[in-house]
Amino acid sequence: MRNALFITLGVVAAIALFVGMWFMGTYNSLVTQDEVVTTSWAQVETQYQRRFDLIPNLVNATKGILTQEREVFGQIAEARTRYANAKQGGSQNEQVEAFGNYESVIGRLLLIFERYPELHSYDQVQSLMDELAGTENRVAVERRRYNEEVRSLNIMVKRFPTKLLANMYGFEERLFFEASVGSEVPPVVDLTL
Repeated sequence: MRNALFITLGVVAAIALFVGMWFMGTYNSLVTQDEVVTTSWAQVETQYQRRFDLIPNLVNATKGILTQEREVFGQIAEARTRYANAKQGGSQNEQVEAFGNYESVIGRLLLIFERYPELHSYDQVQSLMDELAGTENRVAVERRRYNEEVRSLNIMVKRFPTKLLANMYGFEERLFFEASVGSEVPPVVDLTL
C-alpha cells in the first residue's frame, strides 16, 4: 500500500513538473517573441525617423527651384507632424496610418523629381535623392522583418494550448504592416500654373 502511495505521488509530481516546465517554457517563448516584435517595430521607426530627417533637407534643397510645388512641401510638413503626434501618444495602428499618409505625400514628391530631370544635375539634390533611395530600401527591409516577427507571434498566440496562456497574460495578436488604402494608385501631380 505504501509503495502504491509513493508511486502515485511520484506520478503526480512528474505531471506537475511537466506542466510547470511547459508553462514556464511557453510563457518565456511568448515574452521573447513579443520583445522581438517590439524591437522589430523600433527598427521600422528608426528607418522612418531617418526618412523624416532626410526629407526636409531634400525639400529645402529644391524649394528655390520648385516654387510652384509649395503645396506638396506643406503636405510633407503636415504629414510629418501627424506622424510625430501619433508616435507620442498614438497606438501602433495610428502610427501605421500616419506612416501610410506620409508615404503617399513622399510618392508625390518623388513624382515631382521624375518630372524635373534638371534637379538631378544639382549635386546636393542628387546626393539627397541617393540617400532617400537607400532609406526607402531600409524601410522596406525593416517592414518585411517586422511582418515576419508579427506572423511568428500571431501563430504562437493562436495555437492551442499556448492560446490559453497568451490570453491569461494578455499577449495579443499584432497587426501586420500593410500598404495604405489607395497606395496601388499612382499619385497625380498637376504641374500647371
